[in-house]
Amino acid sequence: MSNRRAMLTMTGFHRAVLRLTGGRIGRSLGGMPVIDLTTVGRSSGLPRTTILTVPHREPLPGDGERLIVIASRGGDDAQPAWYLNLVAEPTVQVARVGEHPRPYIARTADPTERARLWPLAVRSYRGYAAYQRKTQREIPVVILEPATD
Repeated sequence: MSNRRAMLTMTGFHRAVLRLTGGRIGRSLGGMPVIDLTTVGRSSGLPRTTILTVPHREPLPGDGERLIVIASRGGDDAQPAWYLNLVAEPTVQVARVGEHPRPYIARTADPTERARLWPLAVRSYRGYAAYQRKTQREIPVVILEPATD
């Protein structure tokens, strides 16, 4: 089974578990919260939603928090479609299990930010380090910040 097919299968299974249990099971994986990230398809212009884990969060002044996600695709050499979509259109929607989507702005961490955030992500899930060893590409660290009006 290709890495893409395996990822789609796992995502479909995860969605089914969330739906069947009303979110009681699957709202976190390995201690990391799960979110739905909705991007705009760079070719289709249609909404595209994927399930991601959040290995690190940082509180922001006021009421929000910055979410960190990793565009690993299991260490595949190709970037995940959701990542390519948010590079093309950084305005995204983020929803935690059982919550309504909220607008966020996505961006790839710059080298200094990545140097700080990557070890925090690996501390939450050691598999990221294995994924990085598996691929030639530098796996992007993505910062999601609440959109301001």
